[in-house]
Amino acid sequence: MTRTEELPRKATEPEVLLAAVREGRRDDVPGLLEALGPAGRKAALGELKALRKELRGWGWERWTERRSVSRALLVAGAGCHTGAAAAAAWIGARDLRDWERLPCGMLLDLLADRGPEWLGDVAHRLAGRAATAEEDYPLIAGLVRASGCPVPVTDGFVHGWADAVASGGILAALRTDPHTRVLVPRLFATAEPAATLTWRDEDWQAALVALAAEGAVDREELVDACVARLLRGGRPGGHRFFLALLRRLELTPAEERARTADWMGMAADATSTVAGHAQDVLARLAGAGDLSARELAEMSASVLFRTEKKLVRAQLVLLGKALRRGGPDTAAQLLPAVAEAFGHEDSEVRERALKLVGRHLPAVGEGTRTELAEAAALLGPAHRAAAAELFGGALPPATWEAGPYEELLPPAPRPQRVAPSAGSLPELVEDLAALLVSDDDVIGVERALDGLVRFAHQDGDALREALLPLATGLWWYKRDTDLMRHLGPLDTVVGAVVGKVTTGHLYAALRAQPVHSCVHQALDRVLRARVREAALSVLKGPVPFLLATPTWHTGALDAGELVERLTAYRRLGVRPGEADFAQALLRVRRSGPGAAEAAGAAAGLGTPEGERLAEWLSSPEPVAPALRTVAGAEDPDGDGHPSWGRALLRRVVRAPRAHRVIERDFPPAFHWLGGARMATDTNCYHWGGWEAHWTAVLPEDRETLAAWLLPIATSAADDLRGGARALTQLVEAGGEAGPALHLALATGLGARHGEDRLAAVDALLVLAARGELDAGLLGRDLAELVRLGTVKPNRLADSVRTAAATGAYATTWAVLGSALPGLFPGGEPVRGLGEILGVAADCVERCGAAPHATPHATGAAGTATMSTAAMSTGAAGTGTSAPGAAAARDGMDGRDGMEAVHALAARRGSSQLVSQAKRLVKALANTSAHETDHATTELVENSH
Repeated sequence: MTRTEELPRKATEPEVLLAAVREGRRDDVPGLLEALGPAGRKAALGELKALRKELRGWGWERWTERRSVSRALLVAGAGCHTGAAAAAAWIGARDLRDWERLPCGMLLDLLADRGPEWLGDVAHRLAGRAATAEEDYPLIAGLVRASGCPVPVTDGFVHGWADAVASGGILAALRTDPHTRVLVPRLFATAEPAATLTWRDEDWQAALVALAAEGAVDREELVDACVARLLRGGRPGGHRFFLALLRRLELTPAEERARTADWMGMAADATSTVAGHAQDVLARLAGAGDLSARELAEMSASVLFRTEKKLVRAQLVLLGKALRRGGPDTAAQLLPAVAEAFGHEDSEVRERALKLVGRHLPAVGEGTRTELAEAAALLGPAHRAAAAELFGGALPPATWEAGPYEELLPPAPRPQRVAPSAGSLPELVEDLAALLVSDDDVIGVERALDGLVRFAHQDGDALREALLPLATGLWWYKRDTDLMRHLGPLDTVVGAVVGKVTTGHLYAALRAQPVHSCVHQALDRVLRARVREAALSVLKGPVPFLLATPTWHTGALDAGELVERLTAYRRLGVRPGEADFAQALLRVRRSGPGAAEAAGAAAGLGTPEGERLAEWLSSPEPVAPALRTVAGAEDPDGDGHPSWGRALLRRVVRAPRAHRVIERDFPPAFHWLGGARMATDTNCYHWGGWEAHWTAVLPEDRETLAAWLLPIATSAADDLRGGARALTQLVEAGGEAGPALHLALATGLGARHGEDRLAAVDALLVLAARGELDAGLLGRDLAELVRLGTVKPNRLADSVRTAAATGAYATTWAVLGSALPGLFPGGEPVRGLGEILGVAADCVERCGAAPHATPHATGAAGTATMSTAAMSTGAAGTGTSAPGAAAARDGMDGRDGMEAVHALAARRGSSQLVSQAKRLVKALANTSAHETDHATTELVENSH
């Protein structure tokens, strides 16, 4: 006898169905639903909805029970819903499936009695759910078969269909599938390509080519779909399948000619591989006379603007062939397009373009000559003489010839004062409503924490009444267990105000022993300890305000302001919280104007905290003094292949010693920061990024933070994104800009991803603008990282080229001039050095043209500038700006560095490495000669 047969006569009532669902008996649900009938199902639906809402409040301790109940609930609700939209929403709900696949056979049998129109409606609604349509393909396909409705064409359904086709022989499956002709074109239109097109790409390509040959799919439609997909853009990897398929389709000359505009669009904007294919097709069309000079000029103007040198050089070759075949009219149309390359970042490209223009210049009229001469103003100093010989008096002056060289640096960032906490309860609640959704705004969180404490001190009941409507809508409000593990900073204090977080919760969390596997957990614990302390004060007797609320946007705290806060505490007879006062000490500025006076005022308070603050302000000892020691790179594995993550740490951390004040006087949550510990160990899982609130823990000790950041910066040179984003915060923070910060910056300049390299370039320019860049140290670190393989030369070249293009040619050359001697290990250049030499030559040609210009404090639009002469008077690393071209040249590490460059320039050949070395040597020689002539003139003038 089954469990259903054991039930009494009223077994068909909704309560019995609900009992089966609560017990997780999914297999019994279809039979119970059949016995209920339409009226019973409608009556049971309300109870099922209530149960679903109840499940959302169950904690993780009931995970197994919730899983079985959800599975039964999904089937029961699907059978009870009468509307197609509601049924589809219920079946597609994530909270009911618990990441399991749907019981397709059971659901199809359960819904078999519904009408075809209803089933088709549900199928299309499920196919329209982007999050679940792919995994729900079997159910959707079954509903389509049962209803006879048109097949859905959404991305998720198409991906699911493609996976199902690829589960066996693709060609055979496509031949027999009734939806092949409809769904194959949709494979080219989805936002992202189906995964199966990547891992079974050759099988799919062979099948589609065969179907096109058989006429099962329209060949013209297939070609158009490929072309449209390649034109659409996207990630480079997403184009590989479609480009390979297009090549296998072997377009005829007529098919290629009919799509000339498409090839031109690809050559201009598509990824490098796709653009290269389009360029090859256009070259064939041009050779056959099927591409007009106007069309060639139009597409050349776009291609020559690209950064890929291979494409640009190939385009110049194509233009040269067209110019040789054509006459004066062709030259008049094509040479202005060639001149677009005069502004290219690569000097060899500029040189080739200038030679090509010079070869065909006699064929054009005066108007075109004038246009070309004006474009030649984009050429750098290296090609200026050749351009002047070519155009003569028609050549206008270049922008860099207009006056003495001026270094363009961004304005040095100034600390921004933090606004006071919210002045009213409505303003505080409004701030909290935004911050509780996203707490990335570190200063906003600090202001809100201070506001909560202030209003709790003024009128705790009014604060609770104001926060209750906000708190009741938060996820944790109706949860009773495991709260403290998941609450954020503001949630913790708000929870204490509204009574959800108790003193028991907080005492237990504060008493828990800290277990840190890395610095990131230690920094997180500092924030949690301070927040829990603030929440406890709200419950037991609130302090009037927090001591550690920052004064400046970096997280730093003004020493005089901290003294004023301690004075107010003494007047009110309030003892500061241990964690809050400890964080205030770590944030307070211990240098600069007012620090000494603040120390004296703190000592005069006559309180223990005042004495500790006075002692702290008078001590120059950093938080982690051992991180100041820099050792040479080592081979920790002893096999000649250093593990660079550990090599980085060994270079910065050596024989660490503890900070006794922190270990003795600070709360336990802070002890890790002062202990004799390395930056991390192998258990750390934070290598994907750097949280903003970590920097705010030690905003006046960026060197310590930089040393702890090094493993993350190293990950940026590998494959992870975001490792260099913290550099922008660090360079704006306070404290020494020492070897750890420069090493982290050097690693960021070689990051794999472009956005990380941009962040590192920004940090480099900010350090230079603040006069804190040690160009020699940074250059030597870069050279070592290149030799070790951590930084790839092409990535470094991209970073320094970007830095120079902002107008910081002298700063960039100062760094490269110090790096170059180390890029010749064993006397031979590292692979890929040619690009770096090209950037170095560009910098010297630009900033070495007028080395004794008059210094300027500010430039256009408020941009900080400085002449080469002014920078040449300073030494890097001493708080002055980076040296200019002459100083950097003289600062190259000994004769060996320059001799290696000269030896390279003396080699035969026209490779990029040799030609760029020749450019650099020539530029340095020209700068030296200019300085000598200028010095002689000064001596003659002074003798009079």
